[in-house]
Amino acid sequence: MIFVRDKGRMCNNILQYGHLYAWGREHGRQTMSMRFAYKYQYFHICHTPYHHWGSYLFAKYGAKLGLIPVVSFNEPNADTSQQERLMSNKPLVIAEGWEARWYDLFLKYKAEILQLFAFDRRVKAYGDTLLDVQSSSDGCRLGLHIRRGDYRTFHGGRFYYSDEQYQRLIKQFVELHPKATIVICGNDPQLDESGFKEALPYTRLIFSKGNPGEDLYLLSQCDYLMGAPSTFTLVASMYRDLPLYWVKDADAPVTEASFDRFDHLFRHIL
Repeated sequence: MIFVRDKGRMCNNILQYGHLYAWGREHGRQTMSMRFAYKYQYFHICHTPYHHWGSYLFAKYGAKLGLIPVVSFNEPNADTSQQERLMSNKPLVIAEGWEARWYDLFLKYKAEILQLFAFDRRVKAYGDTLLDVQSSSDGCRLGLHIRRGDYRTFHGGRFYYSDEQYQRLIKQFVELHPKATIVICGNDPQLDESGFKEALPYTRLIFSKGNPGEDLYLLSQCDYLMGAPSTFTLVASMYRDLPLYWVKDADAPVTEASFDRFDHLFRHIL
């Protein structure tokens, strides 16, 4: 058994586990996500064997007492042959680190990874109700993720965009898709919704106040995605291979060519 000791936030955890799950599938090893054993209880994986507190505590204290070896993937583009030998040969091992990357294996087993991270019915109900009540079928939906919080300092605040910058991006997208509905999610509890409505009086806007699982599902049900570079929009795009625009320059024009796909973008995470 490979116990995956996840780090970071929810969508970082999904991608990290996905890579290690794919490696395990390819080499006949069972895997378990320590993070999804107790946290982010929005997905099918949380109800699968070994994903419970008992397994989490067993792995945590087994490592702490030196009974379960730990392999770490912390260096980008490093030779991981030694870690992989340990994962192959040890009956129990903990794997950790953001640099656990096997892109081709991830794509090979992507359908299975998506099944593991299928949304619970209660999570889907929130998004389905919001879209049914506030949206319509006469145009496409753009899912916009407004990332604030930690992005004030991430990469020196390079991707910490203002409301006005996001509003300009929306206006440019609506020029491409005049009947679009804009679904806005994010981690800014003080987002000025009235300011968006005033700046975009003729555009249908939906503001989500869901939990992270509900927001992720809501974005996954859109037709296009846009936001500052983050794993949140990346994972949302993975579910239905949605075109995603990672906004690296908020002043650059929005065109159809601005949008890319998961299978390319997940190899180029910042």
